[in-house]
Amino acid sequence: MRLMFVGFLCAVSAISTKVLAAEAEIVTYKEMCDASAAVALDKDHFVVGDDEMNTLRIYKRGQSSSIKQVDLSKFLDTKPDKESDLEGAARIGDTIYWISSHGTNKDGKVQDRRRRFFATTVDTTSSPPGLKPIGAAYSKLVENLSSDPRFAKYKLAEAAKKPPKTNGAFNIEGLADGGNNKLLIGFRNPLPENKALVVTLENPTDLIEGKGEAKFGNPIELDLKGRGVRSIEKVGGSYLIVAGPYDGKKDFVLFRWSGKESGEGIEKLETPAMNALFPEAMFEIPGTGEVQVLSDDGSLTVGAGECKDAPRSEQAFRSVILKP
Repeated sequence: MRLMFVGFLCAVSAISTKVLAAEAEIVTYKEMCDASAAVALDKDHFVVGDDEMNTLRIYKRGQSSSIKQVDLSKFLDTKPDKESDLEGAARIGDTIYWISSHGTNKDGKVQDRRRRFFATTVDTTSSPPGLKPIGAAYSKLVENLSSDPRFAKYKLAEAAKKPPKTNGAFNIEGLADGGNNKLLIGFRNPLPENKALVVTLENPTDLIEGKGEAKFGNPIELDLKGRGVRSIEKVGGSYLIVAGPYDGKKDFVLFRWSGKESGEGIEKLETPAMNALFPEAMFEIPGTGEVQVLSDDGSLTVGAGECKDAPRSEQAFRSVILKP
């Protein structure tokens, strides 16, 4: 299935809104619906995580079926049919860090398997590139954040017991290279004073290597007009953020953020080609200045039910490439 959306050029307005000039083709990839985290492996290949399963799939751009799969069930200490709700990914060098939602299931039940921070390494000697997990998964981010006095006002321990799509719940969806071997963690929920919460993880390598507990920078609050972070990606000297509501509503916007801890330097980008999607994953395509945005299409209708409940052979997600 391919649809064509054509954007047009518009000057930056007084409210710092920019329309991206792009002719963007929506391309469909098979074998999963809920594309929720993704990273480029090279210019032509990318890996995608699904929040409904623990198997990573590697795709070649423009080829609908995956070319490699990496089953993480054993590594994450889960059963093959019990997902860890993977939601974010970020690459630093040849290490790809992955993070799960750390929230409850839809009924508000706390499940340890949803509290995972881990890493894979890229095998650049194989063609196409491969992946393998390294170190050990870390599962104490909620406790570490809750015990840090700088985050007391967010009541994260209480939030982590609420269903993730309720007001004030705990739900991580974004992960990005924060520079200097640090990571930025982006929250879909909670929204303190209607702002999105971003947290710097200062020692990701230590956690993977089993050296101590998580250390954080100061909390960052971003004015994304009442939306939380659904995906965040470092592009050049700034960050692109896919922002959306904490619940299941469709209201997605792309922002550019300076990266300043003060939260200053936010610009809204109008993206006509993205309007048809449910964007939840994004990554920069190396050497192109372009970003690829992936849609979580689990709720779309396939046959008599939702895509995520369809047979694997009938599942698919959509993707678009933009040049911000």
